[in-house]
Amino acid sequence: MAAPLPRLRADLDVIPSPLPEQPGLVMRDPFRYSAVTLVVPPLLARCLQCFDGEQDEGDLRATLARLAGQVSVGEAAGLLVKALHEAGFLEDQRFAELRAAREREFADLPERPAVHAGGAYPAEPAPLTETLRGYFDGLPSRESPVAMSRESSAAASNIRGIVVPHVSPEGGRASYVQAYRALPADHADRIFVVLGTSHYGPPDRYGLTRKPFATPFGLARTEAGLVDELKRAAPDAVTVEDYCHAVEHSIEFQVIFLQYLFGPAVRILPVLCGAFAAGPRARRPPEQSDPIARFIGALGELAAREGRRLSFVLGVDFAHVGRRYGDPFAARAHRGPLAAVATRDRARLDRIVAGDAGGFWALVSEPGAEAGSEPGGEPGNDDLKWCGASPIYTFLRALPEVRGRLLAYDQWNIDDASVVSFGAMALEDAIAFPENERA
Repeated sequence: MAAPLPRLRADLDVIPSPLPEQPGLVMRDPFRYSAVTLVVPPLLARCLQCFDGEQDEGDLRATLARLAGQVSVGEAAGLLVKALHEAGFLEDQRFAELRAAREREFADLPERPAVHAGGAYPAEPAPLTETLRGYFDGLPSRESPVAMSRESSAAASNIRGIVVPHVSPEGGRASYVQAYRALPADHADRIFVVLGTSHYGPPDRYGLTRKPFATPFGLARTEAGLVDELKRAAPDAVTVEDYCHAVEHSIEFQVIFLQYLFGPAVRILPVLCGAFAAGPRARRPPEQSDPIARFIGALGELAAREGRRLSFVLGVDFAHVGRRYGDPFAARAHRGPLAAVATRDRARLDRIVAGDAGGFWALVSEPGAEAGSEPGGEPGNDDLKWCGASPIYTFLRALPEVRGRLLAYDQWNIDDASVVSFGAMALEDAIAFPENERA
């Protein structure tokens, strides 16, 4: 009996090809274990189901012959197997070797490199400065965007942090600017606790790193002592030197804005927040998991002890709707079903404004039937696919005295048929720090 074909990796990015001259599926590795991008033609794309760990190459040839309506398909089947293997897209020895090499390489690096420079934003400091200056200058304000003194002195003293997108800076520029303008100039000497969505990490885990973040502006220093403190307090919830930091953008984008406003040597505590296995389907609070509860408690104790020395930045997006995200319809920002999405987004944002962690989680966990037939999803699942629920919930539980203030809400077509929503919020203490609170 022939050995089964290896499984196709479930963690690949697979989207319809945007190129009319090359139809099919575009496949790439978001973890960057492999640098290969494949375009699989439509006929062969229909055969990817054969890579399930149970069917063998004979089953693949039979499937391809049936779809093609001809018998002589052995060569095409073999080429598909070879292409997927060499790209590292199958769960086989080739992939294991690529993964081990990349994870070893990241662990040995003295710093976390700017992996999205030259793609999502300019790779040289002068063009990057010009780009970010254009974002701030392009959104009129009463005062200089770099001065950051838009609040009264009393209100500014209450700012504990911001909610900001992690979508492409170009696509979310207005919300980035609105959020970062809420940070007063006197935050330059603070440690910025950046809670970012972990798109690739395991559930119920917080990914930490001691590495400084390198960007075109220079090195942002990671507060290794605080990393170690969180690790000691919640060892079962923490992965230190999490490889996800090597590829994740949700923190990297925040670092370049912080450096632009407060200088290259900003101090950060970067925390990637994995999805919570407790929900949405389980409909129970995430902190019923003891490791999650210990981490949230440790972060809250750290915030209470350090007071004004810390400022929080939550790098999160909201809903993901349309063909790229598995919905059976083409989504257009602010149109059609996206109006209902905006209403539901704002209901969740209202719970953040109120500092209501339980109410926020209840909305994230609710069945999506009321969204209508188009953005649907199975009951109990978050059909809006919010990409930021875990950082937001972690923050709301760790700092229950904080309330939100909505500054902006927007939707953006990431492609012709898919929309991401996001926004900007100021996070403020309900009661101001006393004047003798240490700075």
